[in-house]
Amino acid sequence: MITLTSDFGSPYPAAMKGVIRRHTDAELIDVAHDLPRGDPRAAAFWLRFVLPEFPPAVHCAVIDPGVGTDRDALVVRAGSHVLVAPDNGLAMPPARALAGEEDEEAEAEEPDIEAFVVDTGDPASATFHGRDVFAPVAARIRTALGDGPADATPEEVSETLAAMDDLSPAADPVDLVLPEPTVERDDAGDPVAVDGEVLAIDRFGNVVTNVPGELIRGHDWVRINEELTPVAETFGAVDQGDRLVTVGSHGYVECDVNDGRGDSAFDLRPGESVRIVPDNVSL
Repeated sequence: MITLTSDFGSPYPAAMKGVIRRHTDAELIDVAHDLPRGDPRAAAFWLRFVLPEFPPAVHCAVIDPGVGTDRDALVVRAGSHVLVAPDNGLAMPPARALAGEEDEEAEAEEPDIEAFVVDTGDPASATFHGRDVFAPVAARIRTALGDGPADATPEEVSETLAAMDDLSPAADPVDLVLPEPTVERDDAGDPVAVDGEVLAIDRFGNVVTNVPGELIRGHDWVRINEELTPVAETFGAVDQGDRLVTVGSHGYVECDVNDGRGDSAFDLRPGESVRIVPDNVSL
């Protein structure tokens, strides 16, 4: 299959699908086309969360504020998966997640990742590389893999990519590392305060932070930027319209509202800092 992800909305993804269909009858699956516009970091977070649910596939992801500039087009192999994306760091967090999924011992080793630069030639448009560069490359890779990548080993996928005339090894692809929170601990090693950051806000207004959920488990209340807030496993644990802190399905702390928007209630936006202090801690 080929998955498609972008910030294009409609109708631009249809043009990408048309290009792909001219070259392959691979199954096409839309991940999302309404990701935050021009925000590779938010897209990388969501793809790191979503793509490991797929069997090996070709993933075409285009969130490209640098379209038409001298940024490279990139192909990244992660285990038996292949990502096609602009060289703005977008591909690297999901690639690490995909490579780790391939081998339970991968965390102790270097991730099974390799990157290639695409010879883009002279695209028909300077503003729509999703159609003119990334979609054709994804289709060519899918065709070159034959019955793979679902049935191909990482070595076979690597050999296929290395043999493609328009790909060459990438010397220094742009990396993007999602920020880690700063954790203050007491003498027993228990967290007493966490300084994190908002990674993304979903369509429901749920505020996704970079704070691992394990850091709030076991607490009934926490202070979010000094505002006392209950910790709940479900939205229904608080009254409609009330604020809560919970752990999302991605494993990170969220600042939410039952049947409302957490971004408005907590006055938080992507990239802003958030300080979480368990209510039983005095600082």
